[in-house]
Amino acid sequence: MNLPEIVPSRKVSAVVEGLFVANGDDFVTAPVGELELAYEGIPGDFHAGLTRKSGSREPWYPRGTEMRNERQLTLLSRDELAEAAAEMEIEAIEPEWIGGNITLSGIPMLSMLPAATLLFFEGGVTLKVDFQNGPCKIAGASIARNIGRPDDVGLALSFVPAAKRRRGLLAWVEKPGTIAVGEKVQARLPEQWIYS
Repeated sequence: MNLPEIVPSRKVSAVVEGLFVANGDDFVTAPVGELELAYEGIPGDFHAGLTRKSGSREPWYPRGTEMRNERQLTLLSRDELAEAAAEMEIEAIEPEWIGGNITLSGIPMLSMLPAATLLFFEGGVTLKVDFQNGPCKIAGASIARNIGRPDDVGLALSFVPAAKRRRGLLAWVEKPGTIAVGEKVQARLPEQWIYS
């Protein structure tokens, strides 16, 4: 049997640039100085929970099926958001507008980190990356509202192609604790290969 090329595991470093929480009944977040994390994510956050209901992203289940919540946290890069904003021909996309919980700096192409990457925060928290977060028109509509163009459907829809592979990562809490702004992070990427 011929194995595919295997890229060895490795480590890269980052810094927590910003922290955000959605305490209301909407995914839009607000900045905070630190995040207290439990096994269900951010207690009280819009996306908190050990489980969640399936939706359009899981067509293999009837809508509303209870399933594991791998969408507890959204990790973003301001560099990638700036690239998406430029493609949409707007000045900026703020992490809060699209439900970001953590912005990290120092990792180029953050959204391309592979599934199963572990993020070790210097304060003791560990997050596990599930996968890329796919951009959707709901987040695009939030961007349009926040720049004063709530009825601009074209702008809202343009977020989907502009943010493809730039929309950040979804992660869940493997080891709870507190994360603070300015904290150092070590990302440990697993071995990678293409299954054929």
